[in-house]
Formats: sequence, structure tokens, C-alpha cells
Amino acid sequence: MNEIVITTKRLVLKPLGPEYLESTNAYALNRENARYMCFLPYRDSEETLAKLREFETEWAKEKPEYYEFAVLYEGRHIGGVSVYFEDGAGELGWIIRKDCWGSGFAAEAAEALIDHFSEKGCTRFIAHCDTENKASCRVMEKLGMTRTAEYGGRKNRASETESFEYRYELVTAPFTSSGD
Repeated sequence: MNEIVITTKRLVLKPLGPEYLESTNAYALNRENARYMCFLPYRDSEETLAKLREFETEWAKEKPEYYEFAVLYEGRHIGGVSVYFEDGAGELGWIIRKDCWGSGFAAEAAEALIDHFSEKGCTRFIAHCDTENKASCRVMEKLGMTRTAEYGGRKNRASETESFEYRYELVTAPFTSSGD
């Protein structure tokens, strides 16, 4: 298993898997917490467990196509952050438990992924959010991302109607070691 652990000033990011079932359910089954998410909320604990097993299987691959991390603060699992690779870009995503909103955890976790995967050669990152999700817009702007598109057709799982979506992008400088 690829055991990537990333540490920031306040957070530890660890592979997200079945051992986090109960703490993942705290945000992944909560419609209010996940109201702007395309793939959440999950229907029940069984669906959560199936997804966590899928993430664990992906982590076990020699070259994963994506990485799902548990976000830990003071040893407590408070959310998730991910990066999915496609067409040379890393697509970022995050969710933080509602009781931890407004503390900068999403931006700190996403910035850690940008730093880590920039060092591995990824220099382009994208992210999407519902146009009504002002908090995610602020996170993307805090990360230095630029809004590059707005379009319709977004279907959030907790909603019966389609909404609009923003796309943000960030291009980072290629990483060079300090000996170059």
C-alpha cells in the first residue's frame, strides 16, 4: 500500500479507508454537510463502507489514479481531501465536518496536497464547486486558484435540481531540488 502521510502545521493527512467508517459517516451521511457535493451524501453506512474499501483498493495500486485522504486534527478525523489525476492535472476536492467549518482546515489540507504533488511533478490543479458554495470559492481563491469557467448542468446528490458550477485552476512552478 502507498502509505503517504502528509503533515501540516495543524493537520495530518492519512490514507482514507474502512478504519474511518464511523467518522466518515459523520459528514458523508449528513445532507446539510454535503449539500453542495456531487457524490455525497451517501445513502447509508453500507455505501460509505463500500466507498472506503474502493479508496483502500486504489491506495494499494502501484500507481493510483487518485488519492483520498482523511484529514486529522488533534488526532480526530474531521474530513477528507482528495486529488484525482486526469489529462495531466490534479483535480482537488475536500469536505470538512460542519462543526469544523470556518477554521481554514480545507485550505490547509488542499495546500498540502498541492505542495506534495507539485514535488512529484504535477504542475496544474483544478477544482470545481457549486456557484452557491461561497466557502469553497473562498478556499480556492485562498489557494491562489483563478476562476476560469462557469457552466450549468451540475447535479448535486442532495438536490433534485441542476445547478451551476465554477471551475478554478492553478498552475504551479515545476519543482526543483535545492541542489540544482
